[in-house]
Amino acid sequence: MDQIESRREMVSRLRGKGYITGQRVYDAMMAVPRHLFLPAALRDRAYVDTPMEIGYGQTISAPHMVAIMAEALEVLPGMKVLEVGAGSGYHAAVLAELVRPRGSVFTMEIVPELVERARRNLEETGYGSEVKVVLSDGSLGLADEAPFDRISVAAAAPSVPLPLVEQLGDGGILLVPVGERGYQELIMVRRQGDKVLRSEMGGVVFVPLIGEHGHHEHQVK
Repeated sequence: MDQIESRREMVSRLRGKGYITGQRVYDAMMAVPRHLFLPAALRDRAYVDTPMEIGYGQTISAPHMVAIMAEALEVLPGMKVLEVGAGSGYHAAVLAELVRPRGSVFTMEIVPELVERARRNLEETGYGSEVKVVLSDGSLGLADEAPFDRISVAAAAPSVPLPLVEQLGDGGILLVPVGERGYQELIMVRRQGDKVLRSEMGGVVFVPLIGEHGHHEHQVK
């Protein structure tokens, strides 16, 4: 079975299980070649629904988690999206598909080697013009580009980082896993005018967020 057919089977399976509910997320995940965001040794398993290690203590999220977050974010064409935790760039590419046309994605990564890898992967797969990869502490957000319509955090914080809430535009949505290593709750924050509404979306498992508002025992040395 070739990679395209494997991807089609994976995405169809995610829809069958209810992780994908809309056509836009289905199309976005069909469009992005996940295998090209993985190390060569792992590419034959690219369309298995599991997280995979990409080095430096980081992982590429399981496809079902990418689907859950993409659906919950309700990303629309033309939006400005911030992602915290670029990893290899895969989730940013899915977000880029969802903001097309005229939208933009900023993805932040604190590990320099992964910044370079994500940039290369995104360029080689055709997303370089829509996604800007930033080497910085993602827990602080990207104030110079705020406000954002959507913010997606792909690492677990001890609490919802206040800078990210402050950088959320009116009507915006923030998704962030909150908790300790091994188990977290996926938190959705919605800004409606001066109100900030918080809800819980269920248990998840992510690597720890590194940075000022992250888990300090896991900081980059």
